[in-house]
Amino acid sequence: MRPPILFFLLLCLSSLNLVTAQKTTLVNPILTGFYPDPSIVQVNQDYYLINSTFSYFPGLPIFHSKDLKNWKQIGNVIDRPTQMDFMGERLTRGLFAPAISYHKGTYYVTCTDIDHDGNFVVTAKNPAGPWSNPVRIPQVRGIDPSLFFDEDDKAYILYNSDAPDNKPQYSGHRTIRMYEFDYKNLKVVGEEKQLVNGGVDITKKPVWIEGPHILRRNNWYYLYAAEGGTSVNHSEVVFRSKSVWGPYVPYEHNPILTQKGLPEDRKHPVTSAGHAQFVEGPDGKTYAIFLAVRPYEGDFYNTGRETFIAPVEWKEDWPIINPNHKEIQYSYPVNYAEHKPKDVLPHAGNFAYTLTFDKALDPSWLFMRTIDPASYTLSKKQGLTLKLKPETCMDSGNPSFIGKRQQHMNSTAETELSFKPQGPKEQAGLVVLQDENHFYFLSKSQKDGKDVIQLFKSKPREKSMELITEAPLNTTSEKVNLQITSQGDSYRFLYSTDNKNWQTLKDQVDAKFVSTKMAGGFIGCVYGLYATSSGEKSSNTASFRFLKYEGKDPMFK
Repeated sequence: MRPPILFFLLLCLSSLNLVTAQKTTLVNPILTGFYPDPSIVQVNQDYYLINSTFSYFPGLPIFHSKDLKNWKQIGNVIDRPTQMDFMGERLTRGLFAPAISYHKGTYYVTCTDIDHDGNFVVTAKNPAGPWSNPVRIPQVRGIDPSLFFDEDDKAYILYNSDAPDNKPQYSGHRTIRMYEFDYKNLKVVGEEKQLVNGGVDITKKPVWIEGPHILRRNNWYYLYAAEGGTSVNHSEVVFRSKSVWGPYVPYEHNPILTQKGLPEDRKHPVTSAGHAQFVEGPDGKTYAIFLAVRPYEGDFYNTGRETFIAPVEWKEDWPIINPNHKEIQYSYPVNYAEHKPKDVLPHAGNFAYTLTFDKALDPSWLFMRTIDPASYTLSKKQGLTLKLKPETCMDSGNPSFIGKRQQHMNSTAETELSFKPQGPKEQAGLVVLQDENHFYFLSKSQKDGKDVIQLFKSKPREKSMELITEAPLNTTSEKVNLQITSQGDSYRFLYSTDNKNWQTLKDQVDAKFVSTKMAGGFIGCVYGLYATSSGEKSSNTASFRFLKYEGKDPMFK
């Protein structure tokens, strides 16, 4: 009897291991840091996700996953200046709220260039690119366009637009409108139709109905969209109809997602949740991808709007996001296998990485408005060498700047700089930047003919900086290590001349100054490697050997 019993026990153990292997935990945010306005599409067992980038370049990062947990950036939709650049635009303008879709072997991204090209569509056969040049859709007047492909091979483009007859009843009064769309020739067909006026209940003066999507399920067409504006009153609402053209009836228990009205003193709050899109998970269940923020106090956050996930439950043919909780959770257990890609930068939880410059740049690096290949070089010995340009990060051009997102409220960014300034206007170093008017610059420069470390604070709307503090560099070496540490509501700025002994130049520097709330707009902080000659021509260069990043926030276990 022993062999059968042993076989049975081994079979049970094998089954237990198989069940265990099919369990994992989704960790929020799935993309930490400035990754707002997410849109997602499923193609077979693959998921592709994109986000807004405003006036940073390259634009619209595209991520791949097989489990909705582990994401690898495989490219950028706008990665050539011949497609689009954003010269002259504020950093918080540029590209608003893209949407990605797929139909019959082709990927489509619709988006809004808010100041110049308006609404456009690009296509690709491979989501990693290359993507086509933008095709403008001038009839689509508004923002946040998305495509819906129906089962009869017809397509539609819906979007946020003006109030009826362009006569708003109140501030923030908007509509959702739609055209039929010829996806083969990338143009609208027929007449525009209004689908939603104002929001769920026009008598309550709902504001900023936006980010719309349509989903077909069980012979219902679901139109769901954000409402309330993209701050603390943000929410997601849903309507449904038996016809794609409506009339769309709102769910009586809207909103289906919001963090509005929760206790302000709750531990590790998540706020401003909305701008969602549904997707079917590997387990066949529905999930919502959406934006939200993690403030360190009140409505103050520096990490920007981030990408979150939550399960969706269907009740009487209506979707409910995060059905078993009022508060968005930092983790959700799921019953399917995890797929970890190789050679990928982490994006969720606490993590650390070091980026060097001995090969091609990682696709997550950000330039301001366009890319100037003549302004930098990469080498194994020198790392990233930036040419000093007259442009500064206070201007609306393309300075010598390359940045990585701040992804935690508690983080450290460090680099090794090799630089010999030739005068007080030549500066190079590490910057933590919210926008052109709100940043801190830890700089190596020259004063009275001697090298110094200086800390500057931008002066909003004056295109100038004020010196906070400085220290002499008592070394003959051109090398200096620079470090910025974020501590929730403050930053610490440090330097080292031997890469061993660190000296604090300034601690407890106000982080709220570079928060999204203080600056306004829609972006988050970026740690930047930056070199400038402050309006003058220069042949000098500055080299950065690496960027080290580490983030550790208390809500992540």
